[in-house]
Amino acid sequence: MKQCFVVWIGFLAAAAWAQDGRPTFRATSELVLVDVQVIHKKTNTAFGELQAKDFDLSEEGVPQKILFLGRDQLPLSVILLFDLTRSERRVLGHLAAGARGALAHLNPEDEVAVMVYAASARLIDGFTLDRERTAAAIARAATMKSDDAAFFNEAMYQAAVQLENSGNPSGRRVILWLTDNLPNLPTNYMLQGHDEGLGGTLPHTEEQAIHKLHDSSTVVMPLLLKDRLYIWGEWIVSNDRREYAREHPNSEDYPPGEARKYAELTGGFAFELRGKKVEDRLAEVIDSIRTRYTIGYRPAEIKPPGTFCRLKVALAPGAPLRPQEWRVLARAGYYRR
Repeated sequence: MKQCFVVWIGFLAAAAWAQDGRPTFRATSELVLVDVQVIHKKTNTAFGELQAKDFDLSEEGVPQKILFLGRDQLPLSVILLFDLTRSERRVLGHLAAGARGALAHLNPEDEVAVMVYAASARLIDGFTLDRERTAAAIARAATMKSDDAAFFNEAMYQAAVQLENSGNPSGRRVILWLTDNLPNLPTNYMLQGHDEGLGGTLPHTEEQAIHKLHDSSTVVMPLLLKDRLYIWGEWIVSNDRREYAREHPNSEDYPPGEARKYAELTGGFAFELRGKKVEDRLAEVIDSIRTRYTIGYRPAEIKPPGTFCRLKVALAPGAPLRPQEWRVLARAGYYRR
């Protein structure tokens, strides 16, 4: 069972209905919103015709009553996150050329920011509704390069921090991440120097990044280039990251982060290019977000602030889909505010 996505947790929004039929929200500490997607296991196509009665939701194993279900009714806050390492440069150039077509798949109220990263993350352009401005920011990113290591955990952490300051406080937060899924780790020299008090700042850990993603209610949607690993002077083509983990001396104590893992824990889904134009695949990812459901419930038991509450969402008995053929994508849980 994939894990579950919470759009806005803590002082979350209670749903009411405006005259135009769209939901409005007011601040409350009670209603938890869970972002959910239902995907066919073989075709990876999404199903968007379910009702509240078709879902079972539990928090810490306790069944919860679903009070609200909607689709594509909350604005998006999106960070386009680009790896500056060598393998992305050519693809990013193609994306810059076709960015306007992909961005047209967003709704007018959706805001977008552009970030790049290598050893550290950098905001190229802040959140805006201006698609021309975002396209120009992508073009600027396409001209940038870095020979530094690519620290995934630092990139995820910093992108989640930016999303906490988005202009849509009750909207859905998404990182659309272009990556070859080849992370780097701090060197033994960096770790030793930090431990001995010789200065320097280590990048955030995978644990810290996952905590920040959960705390900011962010879903990660990677666009994967072909995985390539460089070990002992040879390029190794592999989708199995465990091979890389075995070869790196710091991987057990300081895991580098992995795109598919970040997607799974936040309720996202990894898309591979597989010969498609990157701008077309980005448009597909945006369209896929539109098929996600937002489920609202009030927890049967209120936990102390800072408590991590585990969530599980599944198809209910009697739903029009066969559970053995469909999977439910949702975040692992949320931190109580």
